[in-house]
Amino acid sequence: MNLIGKKAPIFEAKAVIKDKIFEKFSLQEFLGKYVVFFFYPLDFTFVCPTELHAFQEKLYEFKNRGAQIVGCSVDSCFSHKAWLAIPKNMGGIQGVTYPIVSDIQKGISKAYDVLNEDEGVAYRALFLIDKEGVIRHQLINDLPLGRSIDEALRILHALIFYENNKEVCPANWKEGDKSMQPTEKGLYEYFRT
Repeated sequence: MNLIGKKAPIFEAKAVIKDKIFEKFSLQEFLGKYVVFFFYPLDFTFVCPTELHAFQEKLYEFKNRGAQIVGCSVDSCFSHKAWLAIPKNMGGIQGVTYPIVSDIQKGISKAYDVLNEDEGVAYRALFLIDKEGVIRHQLINDLPLGRSIDEALRILHALIFYENNKEVCPANWKEGDKSMQPTEKGLYEYFRT
């Protein structure tokens, strides 16, 4: 299901932030900010901690651009909390400070259409939600394929640039690169220089 241009499905669920369990967590509390909402298959696995730490390592860059990172898996909050207590060099995610949502009932994964029914876990999905709560980017990887956090940051930069300048971002655009007017003339001028 393509969710681009649609309001992000609303949910209320338990989440863990650092070492605290929050009973009622919702993305609605981040309206007015960008949200990078990502799903990962399971706690205590192999590729997953590399991604969670990679988001943490770039957290300042996301926050500096007004974006909130939120992770989600089908594990319980107790599992999230236990995983957060384990050091990185032991396969844990100690030091991760952004919210991690519990989708133990799998309703959130279903609402975002990222549930792998055969495995009972979410695919590696990522959604960029704008300040109005509208999904502007989605990416879904199969279970063994880790994501590029730099690409998620690049897409956030591109959205912010477009919103601020009303110019579009061509292939492989990075912050500081040349953009173009979304017109035929703009395309010609882009290729001329």
